[in-house]
Amino acid sequence: MAEKKDAQPKKSKPLEVWKLYEVSGSTLKRKNKFCPKCSQGTFLAAHSNRTTCGKCGYTEFSKAAK
Repeated sequence: MAEKKDAQPKKSKPLEVWKLYEVSGSTLKRKNKFCPKCSQGTFLAAHSNRTTCGKCGYTEFSKAAK
């Protein structure tokens, strides 16, 4: 009987919040949209063909040319 290897816990990657904002002069501009269902602090994740909320699952599909 073969021995099992001990499962190693996955290391979580720190959230890079600085990628969600753009600084111009003394103002901040948010790059991604907010989720309309959740609070104003929840961003929608930008994928290639959609934007999705990771908290509630709200999804907006982009219109792609076929």
